[in-house]
Amino acid sequence: MKWFVRADIDGFFGLALDNLVQLLVIVGLCSHVLGFSDDLIYRHILPGAAVSLLVGNFYYANQAKQLAALAGRDDICALPYGINTVSLFAHIFLVMLPAKMVAVAAGAANPDIIAWQAGLLACFGSGLIELFGSFVAERLRKATPRAALLSTLSGIALTFISLGFLFRTYAHPVVGLVTLAVILLVYFGKLKFRGNIPGGLVAVLLGVLLSWLMGLAPVGVRPENELGVFLPIPVVADLWAALVSPQSLAYVSVIIPMGLFNVIGSLQNIESAEAAGDSFPTQPSLMANGIGTLAACVFGSCFPTTIYIGHPGWKAMGARAGYSIMNGAFMTVICLTGSLSYIAWAVPIDAGMAIVLWIGIVIAAQAFQETPKNHAPAVVLGLLPGIAAWGAFMAKSGVRAAIEPGQSAALFTDDLPSRFQMADIWIHGAFVLEQGFIFTAMILAAMTVAVIERHYVNAALWSGAASLLSVSGLIHSYRWTASDTALSLTPAWEWALAYALMGVVFLSAKWLCVDDKSVS
Repeated sequence: MKWFVRADIDGFFGLALDNLVQLLVIVGLCSHVLGFSDDLIYRHILPGAAVSLLVGNFYYANQAKQLAALAGRDDICALPYGINTVSLFAHIFLVMLPAKMVAVAAGAANPDIIAWQAGLLACFGSGLIELFGSFVAERLRKATPRAALLSTLSGIALTFISLGFLFRTYAHPVVGLVTLAVILLVYFGKLKFRGNIPGGLVAVLLGVLLSWLMGLAPVGVRPENELGVFLPIPVVADLWAALVSPQSLAYVSVIIPMGLFNVIGSLQNIESAEAAGDSFPTQPSLMANGIGTLAACVFGSCFPTTIYIGHPGWKAMGARAGYSIMNGAFMTVICLTGSLSYIAWAVPIDAGMAIVLWIGIVIAAQAFQETPKNHAPAVVLGLLPGIAAWGAFMAKSGVRAAIEPGQSAALFTDDLPSRFQMADIWIHGAFVLEQGFIFTAMILAAMTVAVIERHYVNAALWSGAASLLSVSGLIHSYRWTASDTALSLTPAWEWALAYALMGVVFLSAKWLCVDDKSVS
C-alpha cells in the first residue's frame, strides 16, 4: 500500500475540518469562558495540542501501513484521531472554570494559571486511564456484542453529528445544500469529477466561495494575534504543581468517568473499523491514544485525544494512511504558528459541513448493515440513550438561550424538571440518561442481544453491570450546578435496584416463560 493515494486528499479535508472545529472551540472557550490570554492559548495550549495530534496521527498512519503489509492488501484506512469533544467541554466547564472561580474567590494572584494547571491534571488523569485501560479493553470487546458497540456510536453520529449539521445546513441552505449535492454525487453516487479532482476538495472550495458570496465569511473581525513560531515547551513544573495541589482530589469525579468514556469510545471505534474491514489490534491502538493524551498535558494542552468516530466514512472515501499524516502535519503547522484564528476568519465551518454530515450518516447506517438482521431491535434500543443525551443538551441550551445576557440568576434549579413536566416533557429522565449514556447504550443493546439469542444468564449479567455502575454513580447520577447538570459520582440507588430486578426477571425466564409461537 502506498503512503499517499489521491483519495487521501478527500479524507484529509474531512478529518482536518473535524479537528479544526475542536481547535476553534478550544480557542473560543478558553478566551471567552475562561478569559485566558492569547499568550497562554497560543504559546502553551495549542502547541501542546499539536504534539498530541502529531504523535497520534503519525502512529495510526504507520499502523495502517504495517497492517496492509502483513495482510497483503492496499486498502487499509488508518484510524482517525483527534481531540475528544466530550472531554473538551467537561474539562472546561467542570474542572477549569470551577478552579478559576475558587481561585478568584480566594484572592489568588493568578487564577488563570490555576485553572490551566487544573486542566493539565485532568488531562494527565485521563491519559493514565486510557493507557492502563488498554490492557483490559480487548476482553471487554470480545464479551460485548457488535450491536452494542456500534449502536452507541450510531446514536452519537445520528444526533450530535448528523442532526446538528443538518440544522446548520438548512439554516444556510445555499451553502449547505449545494455542497451536500456534491457530497451525495461523489460518495453515495460513486461518481468522479473529470480530471480526477477530489470531491471533498470541490465541496470545500465551493463552500468557501458560496460562504463569501452569501456573507457568511469572513467570520467576525480580522484577527490581530501575533503570527510566529511557537515551539512546544514542557510544562512539567505546572503539572507537578497541579498534582500536589490540595484541590486535586476535587476533580476525580470528572477525571474518572471522562477517562473511562474515552476508553469505551475508542474501543467502539476500533470495532467500527473492524466491521468496515480493517482489524487493528486493540491494546497498542489504545496505548497510543493514552500516550497522545499524556504528551498533550506534558506540553501544555488540557484536552485528551481519542480514536475518532468515522473510520467507515474515511475508508469509503478511499482514504488510506496519507490522510492521517496530512492531518497531523496541517494541525501542527496551524497550532505552532498562531494562524488558526486567520483560518477561522476566512473559512467558515459551513464550507465543509456537508462532509461531516455524510460521515455521521455512514456511521449511523453501519450499525444496521454490520450486525445480524435479527439484532436490529438491539441497535434501535442502543440508539436511544444517545438521542436522549442530545435532547437533554438541546433542552439545557434552550434554557440558557432564554436568559438575558449577564443575568446572574441560577439557570438550573430543582424545580426545572417539574416545569418541563407541566408540558408533558419528562426532562428528568433525559438528564438521568445523559449521565453516562455511553455505558447505558452499550448495556441496553447487549442486554437485548442476549435476550434475542436466549442467553438469559448473559442478560442478567449485563443487568448486574448496570446496577453496579449505578451504585458507583458513573451512570444516572447527576447534581445541579448554576449553569448545567454535572456527574456527581453518588449512588443512584433507584436505578441500581431497577437493574437488579431486571436481572431477576431475566434469570426467571427459563422457568416462568415459554416460547410464543405466534410471535415471529
